[in-house]
Amino acid sequence: MLIGRFSSHRLLIPLFALCFVSSAVAQVESAHRTAGMLIGVQAWSFNHFTTFEAIEMVVQAGGTNIELFPGQDLGKEFPGVKVGPDMGPAATEGLRRQLAKFGVSVVAYGVTGIDKDEAGARKLFAWAKSLGIGILNTESVDAIDTMDKMVKEFDIKVGFHDHPRTSNANYKMWDPNYILQVVKNHDRRIGSCADTGHWVRSGIKPVDALRILRGRVVSSHLKDLNEFSPNGHDVPYGTGVSDVPAILDELRRQGFRGSVSVEYEYHMENSLPEVAQCLAFVRGYFAGRRI
Repeated sequence: MLIGRFSSHRLLIPLFALCFVSSAVAQVESAHRTAGMLIGVQAWSFNHFTTFEAIEMVVQAGGTNIELFPGQDLGKEFPGVKVGPDMGPAATEGLRRQLAKFGVSVVAYGVTGIDKDEAGARKLFAWAKSLGIGILNTESVDAIDTMDKMVKEFDIKVGFHDHPRTSNANYKMWDPNYILQVVKNHDRRIGSCADTGHWVRSGIKPVDALRILRGRVVSSHLKDLNEFSPNGHDVPYGTGVSDVPAILDELRRQGFRGSVSVEYEYHMENSLPEVAQCLAFVRGYFAGRRI
């Protein structure tokens, strides 16, 4: 509410954001890294549950980092409250307490719309900063000029997410070459949220896409699919066609330090065992390389 009240007074906004800097920095610094990456779980994997439950499930799966998504029910303690910048200070503080209780860091948020209007975008970025969120994932290409200002003001990265190729010729986010053209002349904190599963569904080898976007990948929704097909579904890492080892190697070669979210969109009523397998695969893979 404070954002809306002072949105027209530009000099006051940075002061409001600074109120959260120390806690946000502490949250980011406490986030556990594997091979320099923020390996975690996209809460969408547990979208049959509340955010509070998803946080617990991340820990049960062996994780310490989470990417939240907009609109998920927060928890039974806050009936009717959805996760996002409109959830209010009491609910945001409740979310912060739940994260602290289970030792989970929220490292990213998306896929979310970003307002072209600066006041609307600033409200989202200030809320994210207050939670220590370092990355916002979006498909709001029309707001990229506003993002340029926000990433400088809040030092938060923005990743352009890809969904699968469709018959709609106007939808181009699936194409890594298009994403590169969108971001190349903008602040380097703006880049790609590499959804590897949706690239596979679009007939693109994820490693090829990552090489196209070299240096501009800020986050990833990591998936392994059972087949190169629009109908491919998630399988535990290392058992599908996505070549997860090659993806991890390529990210490592690029010096990637962003978030890698396990996003498992299969068996969603009981995806916890598969999510745990995916996290264990990543840990084991890098442990085998003594990284």
